[in-house]
Amino acid sequence: MAITLASIASLTPDTVLVQSEVRDVFASQPDLSRLAQRLISTSFDQSGISTRRSAIVEFDNDTHVDEPQFYDRDSGLLLSPGTQARNELYTEAAGALYVEAARRATADIDTDTITHVITLSCTGFFAPGPEFLIARELGLRAGVQRYHLGFMGCYASMPALRLAHQLCEADPSAVVLVVSVELCTLHVRSSNDPDQIIASSLFADGAAAAIVHTGTGLASLDSFDTRITPTGEEAMAWTIGDEGFTMVLSSYVPHIIGEHITGALTPLLGDTPARDIDWWALHPGGRSIVDRVESALELDPAQLGASRAVLNEFGNMSSTTVLFVIERILRDAVAGDRMCAVAFGPGLTVESALLTVQ
Repeated sequence: MAITLASIASLTPDTVLVQSEVRDVFASQPDLSRLAQRLISTSFDQSGISTRRSAIVEFDNDTHVDEPQFYDRDSGLLLSPGTQARNELYTEAAGALYVEAARRATADIDTDTITHVITLSCTGFFAPGPEFLIARELGLRAGVQRYHLGFMGCYASMPALRLAHQLCEADPSAVVLVVSVELCTLHVRSSNDPDQIIASSLFADGAAAAIVHTGTGLASLDSFDTRITPTGEEAMAWTIGDEGFTMVLSSYVPHIIGEHITGALTPLLGDTPARDIDWWALHPGGRSIVDRVESALELDPAQLGASRAVLNEFGNMSSTTVLFVIERILRDAVAGDRMCAVAFGPGLTVESALLTVQ
């Protein structure tokens, strides 16, 4: 029998960020150079994003916070809390999202059958970790095996699904729960640095979960591949600083991906032309990345419609994003359709998978 996605579920925090409003907040910060102000306007307006979600309630227009840590609405100033304060909010908000995403993904299955839990995130840490929290709150059996894939970046959901697939190959009775939570907005800050400006214009918060098992499901997980591009190691990085995590995201990344995506996917696709794949669940790291991939692979814009829609509505939620795209495609796909899922991250790493809709 096939190893399949038995279910998939997504959710976001409640606070909605309107891209044009966030742009104006960032552009109005003191001590910005004129070049930075121009970069903010360009990055936000050309991002392909209309709205995003955030776990920071201070950004909510209808919420008043007596002692703000991230954003002082009265003065209009973006604040810069230390890494500890950011991670404390991550522990609280991400913990709740992990549990709720897991509950939604397991709503129609017997949780006593779950044998493995895999969690992933690159935007915060706590221990006992999220995989422990899920097992406790869902009342999973005492012997459930738990794994956490940390700090891998935007492509992490792909190796998580591959690990789940391998566990089911090794034991056909395995039922694997995969949960991703990313709270990227906890690490935004005002800056003159172009990489930080790009990151501030793109990143958002979200959660998603999936069940992988042997049997019928939404789509079979047919094959996986991973490749590292010959250039680009310095173009994308994620480090920990005293004032949160710091993203290095060069404007050259779309060019690197466009130049190497065809070769990176050849081991997975073989002789199958990319345009013959019905659906592309591409991680929409930004509008220019989606455009570059479409051009390089000679795809029809409709094949990337779900990626652009998720980017427009939710922004770049790091590792969670590709699961949102897969979920959206499955709403419209029909049995027998082929799907290629692709995500990018530090390295520069290209992770990919082929699925068949059931």
